[in-house]
Amino acid sequence: MKKVSLVLLIGALALILIVPQSYSQTKLAQTGFQFLSVGVDARATAMGEAFTTLDGSSVAMFYNPAGMASVSSHIDLSFSTMNWIADIKYNAGSMTFNYAGGKYGVFGLSFLSVDYGQFEWTQVAENEQGFEDIGDLLGNPEPNAYLVGLGYARQLTDRFSVGGQVKYVYQDLGSSFAPVYTEEDTLIEKKNYDLGVFAFDFGTLYRTGFKSLNFGMTIRNFSEEVKFEKEGFQLPLTFKIGASINAFDFLPSNPDYHSLLVSVDAVHPRSFSEYLNIGAEYVFMDKVALRLGYITSQDQYDFTTGFGLQLFGLAIDYSYMPFDVFDSINRISFKFSY
Repeated sequence: MKKVSLVLLIGALALILIVPQSYSQTKLAQTGFQFLSVGVDARATAMGEAFTTLDGSSVAMFYNPAGMASVSSHIDLSFSTMNWIADIKYNAGSMTFNYAGGKYGVFGLSFLSVDYGQFEWTQVAENEQGFEDIGDLLGNPEPNAYLVGLGYARQLTDRFSVGGQVKYVYQDLGSSFAPVYTEEDTLIEKKNYDLGVFAFDFGTLYRTGFKSLNFGMTIRNFSEEVKFEKEGFQLPLTFKIGASINAFDFLPSNPDYHSLLVSVDAVHPRSFSEYLNIGAEYVFMDKVALRLGYITSQDQYDFTTGFGLQLFGLAIDYSYMPFDVFDSINRISFKFSY
């Protein structure tokens, strides 16, 4: 069994080192579907999204699908909601199904919906205002996006877990009139700008056996290149390597009363520079949690904070993220397991 664990760990490290190099490209910010880069879960975002090695919840489908493997309850449900910048509304949910105590692995479902609100179409015109409303002609667009995912995770040994998710991602940016050139004439046609593509997430989680120290790795949003018109783009491909430990492991404290989880993720996104997610979570008697996070190399936000309450299988989490230009972001998540 130890040999199997060692082989799996070496394989995971090889993926971490080789895959990013194989698919790395010059970072020109040429990625689309950026709604996939926004954190949705209140617990994770309160900890600065340092969530790669945190397991035991269906929320892991949005961060590291290998974390689903340790879900102990038969059913685990989560739902999150928030207003992002510019009144963009996010709703997300996940569910895991653990049959026969994980003997056959853990199955998961996830969804995410994004409502960008209604846009007003105008065009330049020679009038007093300088523009005219063409919403009646095109219909004022209501851009939206969503994803639906199916995941699976399994504990291959008592220390090593793997997981993956395949998801269908869709974005609708509305319609517009655009020129169509032919040999005889130039025509103006109405075009719809919507795209759908399959994407994949993969992750591993390794419990070292040294106190509560965990290591994890995840690759998210891997897909083919897509395009709306002429220029192609990729989804926001992201690689993460993380570690976490309960800091109270080194103190003579009673683990039944409190814990202090410290987590750090190194993030390698495709479209901009690397950065760190740093988070901490203090839990008292498995009922009350206080959280703090920090995200490096960000222009508009860095510190995050929040809290959580859990009782009788029901948990409510809240996170707060101050924004320099836009209004602060408030997230709320509800979780239930049985």
